[in-house]
Amino acid sequence: MDAKRFKEAYEKLQSLDDRLTYKVRPRSGSLSHATIEQLEERHRDLANYTVELKEILEELFLAIGSKSDSSP
Repeated sequence: MDAKRFKEAYEKLQSLDDRLTYKVRPRSGSLSHATIEQLEERHRDLANYTVELKEILEELFLAIGSKSDSSP
């Protein structure tokens, strides 16, 4: 496992959580009275979150499957 690559991917995951999780977390009744514009914005936030999460997971899998880079 490439520990450095793994740590970097984990840090990206933490950053994603800090930046976007609150935007995509379901809120009670928030969609029942939402305007089209608000729904579009929530959809964009969720799409961005999903794509970035996929990229981070891919990086984690590559880190786990890679050998550690021992060069200075």
